[in-house]
Amino acid sequence: MAVESYDDRIDPVGACVGMKGSRIHGIVRELKNENIDIINYTTNTSLYIQRALTPAKVSSINLDDNQKRAAVFLKPDQVSLAISKGGFNIKLAGKLVDYEIDVYRDSDEAEVDDVELEEFSDEIDEWIITELKNIGCDTARSVLNLSKEELLRRTDLEEETIDEVLGILAAEFED
Repeated sequence: MAVESYDDRIDPVGACVGMKGSRIHGIVRELKNENIDIINYTTNTSLYIQRALTPAKVSSINLDDNQKRAAVFLKPDQVSLAISKGGFNIKLAGKLVDYEIDVYRDSDEAEVDDVELEEFSDEIDEWIITELKNIGCDTARSVLNLSKEELLRRTDLEEETIDEVLGILAAEFED
């Protein structure tokens, strides 16, 4: 939920949460303990997206206002925070800001021998690549760096599909 106050003396987030969460706890209980995130609204789209992806720290954002798409770059340790389990955080943030948000890893050391997942579109179905991107894996190495168990837990892919994908991606880096 995004909130705003035109009175500089009022903290809109604090006003919604209340003393020790007194105001928001009743709403959370009514919604059967559903989590509620409250952020400050702004007309600055980049800042709005950053706030919507909290607690993740965004490195940079490239906006395409015509397509209503945002390419968000995060350090590898921040990707899972932005996406969250099941991709709920990234989906809700996209709905809140009314932009399609694409998450990319922003690495200090460029891995020159890494390959974008799109390069495997002739071997791996597009919907599988999309599923992997939804958990923040946009390159072959980012998928290979996760265990099979982690991939099973974070995606809706079947074990056989994951085995096949891991085999295809690993073959790319064999000598």
